[in-house]
Amino acid sequence: MTVPSMADEPRHVRITADSAMGKVVIDGADVSRSLQGYSLQHQAGGPPLLVLHTNPHQVFDFEGLAHVAVAAPEQDDGQVVAAFLQNIDPGALARAALERDDLDGGPNELTVAMLRQLADWAQGRT
Repeated sequence: MTVPSMADEPRHVRITADSAMGKVVIDGADVSRSLQGYSLQHQAGGPPLLVLHTNPHQVFDFEGLAHVAVAAPEQDDGQVVAAFLQNIDPGALARAALERDDLDGGPNELTVAMLRQLADWAQGRT
């Protein structure tokens, strides 16, 4: 069984914000203290999408129906790279690097090949 998402059905949203404070009310409940912020997006033909994340410091006012989603916390680039590298099989990396067509016999050839292979894998290339 899947847990229902707040984005399944549009919710009544009222946002009142200025440069110092903001108030976000969803279906009559003030959720401002729980938020680190939000972004509001709208494309013609559909309801707005409110994504909840960091506390805003801009003048902003919105009232109407919107789909609401809770944003995943952002990771810094170092954490993303470290997580990627922790999942690399060293043996598979060595084999893939040695089988590359761009080996040139130059200094640090294996290291260069491994770095190129890691970049390929990071971009979804095999």
